[in-house]
Amino acid sequence: MVSRKHKRDSQHDKLQLLRSITHSHAINERSIVVDASKYIKELKLKVERMKKDIASASDQNSWPQVTVETLEKGFSVNVHSAKNCSGLLVFLLEAFEKLGLDVLEARVSCQDRFHLQAFGGGENEEDKENYIDAQMVDQAISGAIKNWHGSNEKA
Repeated sequence: MVSRKHKRDSQHDKLQLLRSITHSHAINERSIVVDASKYIKELKLKVERMKKDIASASDQNSWPQVTVETLEKGFSVNVHSAKNCSGLLVFLLEAFEKLGLDVLEARVSCQDRFHLQAFGGGENEEDKENYIDAQMVDQAISGAIKNWHGSNEKA
């Protein structure tokens, strides 16, 4: 008799614990278990959403990083990514061309990871109409990277 009462009390304690964890307002056992089941399903959905968010964030982090510095006569442009970015160089060179930026020297590596270091001229302080600043170069390169990324998603 004592063991039945002990089992019943133990089960009651476990159900009350389950009820408190799931924020259930149910009183009978069946309703507490149903609420717990719903709670577990909600948690699974949250986990899936978090996995998608993490995957999305890691995709954003894998985008190439851009650094543009103004030099005495021109710019230094560094673009690097931890992964190989097939076709990105074409988009970057097109962006330089659209800006009227002459690439005077460039080093490119795209075997395992992508890295571009370029020195360009084209900044002419006397010609205010065609003046190019570092922010314009950065925006053009960022736009080229977005276009490259968009073309890769379509393929």
